[in-house]
Amino acid sequence: MRATDVILAGKVALVSGFGDVGKGCAQSLKALAASVIVTNIDPINALQAAIEDYEVTTLEEACKEGQVFVTTTGNKDIITGEHMQHMKEDSIVCNIGYFDTEIDVKWLEKNAVIKVNIDPQVDRYELKNGRHIISLCQGRLVNLGCATGLMSNTFTNQVLAQIELFTKPGKYPVGVHELPKILDEGVDTLNLYRLEVKLSKLTPQLAKYMHVPIEGLYKTDHNNY
Repeated sequence: MRATDVILAGKVALVSGFGDVGKGCAQSLKALAASVIVTNIDPINALQAAIEDYEVTTLEEACKEGQVFVTTTGNKDIITGEHMQHMKEDSIVCNIGYFDTEIDVKWLEKNAVIKVNIDPQVDRYELKNGRHIISLCQGRLVNLGCATGLMSNTFTNQVLAQIELFTKPGKYPVGVHELPKILDEGVDTLNLYRLEVKLSKLTPQLAKYMHVPIEGLYKTDHNNY
């Protein structure tokens, strides 16, 4: 919206992927009164989208209907040149799936008749069939390139991980480590505190029934982080 000033209400928006990022994008677009279509390769996520009343179909079908396209999969070659050739006039394509491999921008650069830079991070390509495609951020992260890039949870995770590594250097040998659950819960705890959310506490009886250790679970004191 900041990049193009387009009104999303009434537009047909396609979200590729219905994981954490895709769910948030679909909800945001739906809240702005867009008609949202979801594509997904995972049957569980596809069913979740269908249950939430989204139309779920293939990109090959939806590319002919959509006006705004958002890729969220973290995978590659999601929107190809073949898809873009079937899109409506001035369709907007962008990516929020963390990697710039989801939209085939190289195909656009190679096959477009004319490329016009409208604004920073906003390019309009004229295809050989006479239609135009508006590409945001050259396929890179649109929330960072075209907005303020609010990523509170992600950055809090990174800060807590850095503090953990700095204060406990002997605990983690050089390599790739999964973020400890206690730190992941720390991020949630900090956000819950700011939202003034009251969290129920797991009792020892329930912990025993669930076969999980109660120590370190669901810590509610935000001052510990």
